Amino acid sequence: MIDAPQQDCEPPSGQDLSSIEVVLETNVSDNNVFSRTELNHTDFQVISPEANAFRKRFFPQASEKQWSSWRWQIQNSFANFRKLSEILDVSSIDDYDFLAKSRKLPLRITPYYASLLYGKPKDYALTKSVVPSKQELIVSPGEESDPLHENDMCPVANLVHRYPDRVLFLSTGFCSVYCRYCTRSHMVLKDKKHYGIKAWQTAIEYIRNNPAVRDVVISGGDPLTMPDKHIEFLLSSLRDIPHVEILRIGTKVPMVLPQRITNKLVKMLKKYQPLYLSIHATHPDEITPETAEAFKRLADAGIVLGSQTVLLKGVNDSVETMTELMHRLLKVRVRPYYIYQCDPIPGSSHFRTPVAKGIEIIQGMRGFTSGYAIPHYVIDAPGGGGKVPLLPDYYQGREGNYVILKNFEGKTFRYYDPSS
Repeated sequence: MIDAPQQDCEPPSGQDLSSIEVVLETNVSDNNVFSRTELNHTDFQVISPEANAFRKRFFPQASEKQWSSWRWQIQNSFANFRKLSEILDVSSIDDYDFLAKSRKLPLRITPYYASLLYGKPKDYALTKSVVPSKQELIVSPGEESDPLHENDMCPVANLVHRYPDRVLFLSTGFCSVYCRYCTRSHMVLKDKKHYGIKAWQTAIEYIRNNPAVRDVVISGGDPLTMPDKHIEFLLSSLRDIPHVEILRIGTKVPMVLPQRITNKLVKMLKKYQPLYLSIHATHPDEITPETAEAFKRLADAGIVLGSQTVLLKGVNDSVETMTELMHRLLKVRVRPYYIYQCDPIPGSSHFRTPVAKGIEIIQGMRGFTSGYAIPHYVIDAPGGGGKVPLLPDYYQGREGNYVILKNFEGKTFRYYDPSS
């Protein structure tokens, strides 16, 4: 295990993190996170023509070097409606004045990700996924702030132990972009969220004292918004525990902040194999030259990449859109893993599709594309029941010594399978 970082010059603070917790502002305010942070040299130099044109128009003072810095991206994020109105037609937003004054709907969009929204129609899929809507204030039956009852499964702070052999480590409450349908919106709704060495110690000790835990998923918030030294402290502390076999990181950073995937970060991550990254992917348009470069760096380092996608009405709820997303992910070496039914957090009913829609999508993909491109469709059962997979009815039952099967074309087949 590496020593706790001392006088880390990376964001968000230069203080001694072994004795204090770090605080990041996550509320809707004009405060710039990391505004006092020096923007050091970055080795990420890929800028698509569209992003470069956006930079020149809306951030003419920013050099290509600044734009390519993940610190600059977070520092200059769109964190309120006033700033967002510079790039979006706010006249199309229902009750804009109310939303602009509300502090209940946290907003954060990196300039890079904002460049994907610029010039698009008002009902553009990615805009819906990150721009607040008044519909989020409408609470429907079955919705609750912690629908998975993660808080009831925390034996210690910042750790969820739902399954026998694995735990979920909540490393931070900060994200570089806030998705409107986030399962843990109850975390980012707070004005501030602490993270740091002090906040992790009890969770690390719990894992150390529970030899049944072989798999640790590091999530949040987004772990890759933390400084390199903090990520490494956490990874090394966990890798130092003999019975921990697998480390996983859940992140959307490669999609919304690809500049974060520096060679320095990748070199550090490579030391803690086997390491898996679960990438939050929403729509085919998120695959850009920038994200492709980020995934190339990670895959070339031998880090296993998988995708997790939330099924969202009006965003990706068609066979065509979902198939295209999975195809593009495979081309950048990300293996499709899960499609999640949208969790019933407060104000999410406008995003949720019928469960039948998810089954329809799987049925529309199975047999019409390669098996590698087909993720598992699951519902994370409310109340803490865990992930429940859902499939079309390919198994039709038995007839004597035969199993009756239905294929992707709807044709029926008999498989000899004597019961004794």
